Amino acid sequence: MSANTTDAESPVAHHPGSAEYDEHRAGFQLREHHQPAHVVAARAAGDVVAAVRHAAESDMPIAVQATGHGLANPLAGEGVLVSTRRMDSVDVDPGAGTAWVGAGARWRDVIEAAARYDLAPLSGSMPGVGAVSYTLGGGIGLMARRYGFAADHVTRLELVTVDGSLLTVSEHEEPELFWALRGGGGSFGIVTALEMALMPVARLVGGGLMFDLGETPEVVSTWLQWTATMPAEMTSAMTTLDVSKRHMAHVQIAYLGSAAEADELVAPLRALKPAYDGLQEIPYRRSDTVFSEPAQPHAYVGDNVLLRAIDEERLREAIAASAPGRSVRSIISVRHLGGALSTPPRVPNAVSHREAMYLLCVVGVVAPTTTSNAASARALQDELLAGWSGTAVGSSPNFTFGRPDQRTAAEPFDAEHRDRLLQLARKYDPAGLLHPSFVIA
Repeated sequence: MSANTTDAESPVAHHPGSAEYDEHRAGFQLREHHQPAHVVAARAAGDVVAAVRHAAESDMPIAVQATGHGLANPLAGEGVLVSTRRMDSVDVDPGAGTAWVGAGARWRDVIEAAARYDLAPLSGSMPGVGAVSYTLGGGIGLMARRYGFAADHVTRLELVTVDGSLLTVSEHEEPELFWALRGGGGSFGIVTALEMALMPVARLVGGGLMFDLGETPEVVSTWLQWTATMPAEMTSAMTTLDVSKRHMAHVQIAYLGSAAEADELVAPLRALKPAYDGLQEIPYRRSDTVFSEPAQPHAYVGDNVLLRAIDEERLREAIAASAPGRSVRSIISVRHLGGALSTPPRVPNAVSHREAMYLLCVVGVVAPTTTSNAASARALQDELLAGWSGTAVGSSPNFTFGRPDQRTAAEPFDAEHRDRLLQLARKYDPAGLLHPSFVIA
């Protein structure tokens, strides 16, 4: 790699001490960063090929980063980090209803490009997340109960393997990789772009209802009972958090139907008289307002468990244990699954645990230093995620924030999928050079 050229055969390598090095290794996660020997700011697939070949020939570990939201396996003083943030092109084919998405594109880029044709991607709750890495982990988005996992709608990928090969991966080309990459993560190479189907959605009814848990504790049971009656067009979640020292429940709603239908469906929740009601019909390009998650980078740890059913009493205990006043600020989120998420795609993929009906995620907000209160956050997280073994079926790669050895006992893949993924990872990365954010263990 060269330090002064930009052609695809010899991409620029940035080294510790330079502004470019720090710029490209920085990410959304502030608790820790990659500390590689080299950072390559890739602009095209050829740059990735050259970087990977150089690393493999030198027996150096390799990592890739677009936004750094899911950083969990950082390079420490060695190896090559491939930054794909400049590979952010999005090309929409309105006739086919598809988008070809570069490795560095964020969901907001895909949303804006698709909206010009009254189409929408199966994006997540935060538009700043990398679209490709999100999709490789499965992807549980705002329209999930109606359309399923984002990975279910991938039709083609471009992959650089550890030996420097540039492959086209599809149902008919490299079918084993096509199965693995859709839900199995980045243990098989670096995806430089992928093609995904877009949905015929221009608008939805979305937003949130806020409840003070001290005044309206019954919102927990009401929401849980309510989800059992909802059609697949309704995707919702409930998040409990500290808002100015008040313990609040934020019920997030995304409905694919008319405003009148939404009003009728949401009536049992509104009967509890929320402190704030932001539900309204919106263009899909404003779908970030459904969860209204913070766009500023911060430090956090977190994990999740997928559940067949929710034990309401156990959930209440977890919510109470995360109330304001604890040494660690914790956020609990419960997402309603089922619907199309339960149905395997026509071409099978690596997504596991489709029988889950809820996802319970605990995130601890910590200080952005290596000596932060992360240990306390982990201890509380373990406490809040314990005791679900009776209904737990696994976990989701998309909601795992932290090092592989600090996860809960919940497995992200069923045994058959895990063994198959491990065999493929060993085949395509026999020396174990790749450092994916999510490690198949």
